[in-house]
Amino acid sequence: MNAPVPQIDFMKPADAEAALADVAARLRAGTIVPYLGPGLTELSKPAVPMSPEALAVFFGTKVALPRRAKGNAWAAAQHIESNKHRSTVTALMAEAFAVPVEPTALHRYLASLRLPMIVDAWYDGAMRAALGARKDWGEVQGITRAGIGEDRWYRFYDADGAEVNRGAADAWTTLLYKPHGSIAPAKNFLISDADYVEVLTEIDIQTPIPDVVKDRRAERSFVFIGCRFNDQLLRTYARQVTKRSSALHYAIVEPETLSRNELRFLVGQGLIPIAVPLPRVTEILAAG
Repeated sequence: MNAPVPQIDFMKPADAEAALADVAARLRAGTIVPYLGPGLTELSKPAVPMSPEALAVFFGTKVALPRRAKGNAWAAAQHIESNKHRSTVTALMAEAFAVPVEPTALHRYLASLRLPMIVDAWYDGAMRAALGARKDWGEVQGITRAGIGEDRWYRFYDADGAEVNRGAADAWTTLLYKPHGSIAPAKNFLISDADYVEVLTEIDIQTPIPDVVKDRRAERSFVFIGCRFNDQLLRTYARQVTKRSSALHYAIVEPETLSRNELRFLVGQGLIPIAVPLPRVTEILAAG
């Protein structure tokens, strides 16, 4: 028997906006970490895939996919990797995200705040572009371990895009964390099932999470902006990246689009849902 769908009493619009104003104040104070999904970047109408489903469609235009891989980006990438080569997957990802993505107003506002950490859970380079005018930041990206011959889960890059050692991150005012990798600056992509099998075998004990991320999330809350939790992989990452931080977190949601699994995730993780459209979210957060 299926478990009952959790019922959520969403805040009234005025209360939701008041809660968002409190989030805005906490952002300015540096006590809350923005966790960005592709739904935010989609506001700039980019010419790149803006969801796992759209990425799966892109793969399907390049390679004939079996039925089990259609609509699933991770399975599609695995099929390509298994039947062609890892380099083909990387080349297709580079093609998919080749067009630079214009940062939204919220990306630029967040870049102006000099936050301790920003998490960006998609492959585009919009947040890096927004931060680009500054020099006091850097990023850490998840990497595939396929064929690299190294016992590493991530790499560090400075504001100019040069790879640096992990010790450099301690001096950065803002850390950009891209857990799935990114097109910029070095085309690191966690994308195939095999990539994630390795990560998921150890993510519960936090090995794939960089120490600097663990340090900067401590005692801080998170606010999920433009994120969906309709895939087990996405839910797992959200759960593990926010582990051992504050118990108070928020998620910007569209109630009418939430799946049963998303509702269960919101309730199970104790996320406070704020049902405010993303354009209005930008207005309130940047009102300062």
